[in-house]
Amino acid sequence: MYHGFASHVGRDMTGADTPESRPSLTQYHPLPHVLFGHSANKADDPVKRFIGVVKYYMSGWHIHPKGVKKPYNPVLGEFFRSKYAFSDGTNAYFIAEQVSHHPPITAMFYNSPDHHITIEGDLRPKSRFFGNSVGMILEGYAKIHFDNWKETYEVTYPNMYARGILFGKMVLELGETASVTCKESDLMFEVEFKTKGLIWGTYNQIAGKIRRISTREVLHEITGNWQTTMYIADKVRKTEPVVLFDSRKEQVVPQLVACAAEQEPHESRNLWKHVTKAIKDSDLDAATTYKSAIEEEQRQGVKKREAEKTRFTPRFFQLEIDGNYHPKMLIKDIPHDPQQAGEQVSKWIFSRPDGQMQDFDKPETDPVVLAVTGVSPPRN
Repeated sequence: MYHGFASHVGRDMTGADTPESRPSLTQYHPLPHVLFGHSANKADDPVKRFIGVVKYYMSGWHIHPKGVKKPYNPVLGEFFRSKYAFSDGTNAYFIAEQVSHHPPITAMFYNSPDHHITIEGDLRPKSRFFGNSVGMILEGYAKIHFDNWKETYEVTYPNMYARGILFGKMVLELGETASVTCKESDLMFEVEFKTKGLIWGTYNQIAGKIRRISTREVLHEITGNWQTTMYIADKVRKTEPVVLFDSRKEQVVPQLVACAAEQEPHESRNLWKHVTKAIKDSDLDAATTYKSAIEEEQRQGVKKREAEKTRFTPRFFQLEIDGNYHPKMLIKDIPHDPQQAGEQVSKWIFSRPDGQMQDFDKPETDPVVLAVTGVSPPRN
């Protein structure tokens, strides 16, 4: 599941806003415990499992960098890999790679062996300008696989809007509709992300329904504020709404990454480390210089491939006949045994070109700067 779509909305580095000092590929959904720790996949009732997935899906939108700022545009071949260590002693593994630059496409893979859950997808953002606003159309696909139930949950996304880019206060909004669908359980969730009107309305409101696909029967309604508290009501039993998710009571599970000395040249944090330091030091001239050097390296790579009549080949993902990028390690080949699965997945993600494994003896926590309440802070 994706987080960090705000990474594709913002201004150029030389604009009025200081960019966010964080690589784009590191910004994916950082609340896996909502899905795994709450054991959504262990519920015997398919409706309860589906509600758990909906909760996971809706929980990620409230997390974004402070303000409306633009991280670095990921470059072709850039990748970010990390692992999670949960409080119950289990682990999960994550990899994201920039597989295309024109058009921009980011592919991702996530696996939690002990919970028999795999998430895969790719994101294809497209910008649209609307006078005083810029919109980001979030295309691509995402699938959540519950291996022990043989279920697949297919996800679509809302659009994202940065308002007030020329005048007025700057805010970040989500708009239009999105969905979660599980054909195996005959369930779907459709949600409207409501944008605030020019005069009336409230920021960040949502209204969604969980239905049977075959009969269109409404089982539950979900309402509230996607940045703070959302509620769910059982329409079959006609119960009063109860809290589904309260962002103020949840904790982010940190992503663990290898120390800088263990990272390869095109790993996100290592690739952008000089730009990041310059931004944190408020030295935008140096940041622009380092950023330009990375862009020049990319241009030279394009020239080299053109001269050799070759094409860029992603390291971790490949384009399949369905038009989507999928992990080169086939999901169907992941062992059911958690220990074997963990060994196979971690070897695939953390192996270096020399065949050695990335050293996690001294892992670092990938830093996250988050705004978790209210709309994005305005800039006057």
